[in-house]
Amino acid sequence: MQDQSAERLARLGYAARGVVYLLVGGLAVMAALGRGGETTGSKGALQTLLEQPLGTVWLAIVSAGLLCFAAWRVLQSVFDADHLGRDRKALLRRAGWGVSAVMNAALAFSTLGWALGYAAGGGDGEASARDWTASVLAVPLGQWLLGAVGLGIAAAGIGVAVKAWRSDIDEGLACDDAAARWVVPLGRAGMTARAVVFVLIGVFLVIAAVTADARDARGLAGALRTLQEQPYGWILLAATALGLFAFGLFQFAVARYRHIDAGRAERLSERVGRGARRAVGAAGG
Repeated sequence: MQDQSAERLARLGYAARGVVYLLVGGLAVMAALGRGGETTGSKGALQTLLEQPLGTVWLAIVSAGLLCFAAWRVLQSVFDADHLGRDRKALLRRAGWGVSAVMNAALAFSTLGWALGYAAGGGDGEASARDWTASVLAVPLGQWLLGAVGLGIAAAGIGVAVKAWRSDIDEGLACDDAAARWVVPLGRAGMTARAVVFVLIGVFLVIAAVTADARDARGLAGALRTLQEQPYGWILLAATALGLFAFGLFQFAVARYRHIDAGRAERLSERVGRGARRAVGAAGG
């Protein structure tokens, strides 16, 4: 990698992630207020973007940004770009970033396929959630495995909520006090909304594990619809949707202010690249 290339990857990636959450949150807010929006997941939100003027161009840009974010997650997970180390807590965080890399890369390639006309729109993502759940249930001890995954996601949601209110949201952000006054509330609101969604998704996975029925699983869109179906559901949906919208804005703040020191990751990736080239050269010789 060239100097600062990892930093550019990270900042572009955070901005693209912000676009996705702005779309998801904005559409859900309109649905809660009866203004023609809909509760949908990341795929559905990006499909809505495709239907707008110059949608193909915007979708291609967002997909490129998501690929950048996936690459940054690889640097964080594999090359420890944030210098977390190898203790248990650090390894868990890095493993989570690895999962995030895979998910964002998959979303990016799907989005690029829509933009280039190679694939049809993927709906709101609920079918994918059910298909994935069915695949897990089909393996030996699949119910136990799915239940463990559901509990893990729910626990992660609780951890996000605790972090939102017990830690410094602006830690790692090079912003002054004036910027922190609006960045911190955005971060707290956004992380709280994500925590609610994570807990709901985890609970539904546990239910699917108990019933051995993939139809009980829910993705992001399903979690938001569950809120909407409750008494005074429009209030619950609007509050959560506004939180997701705030998280999208927070991602733009992260893209602008995050302190990124990826020098070690760049050196490691350069060494891996040189080693791979030498191996290819030796095989060719």
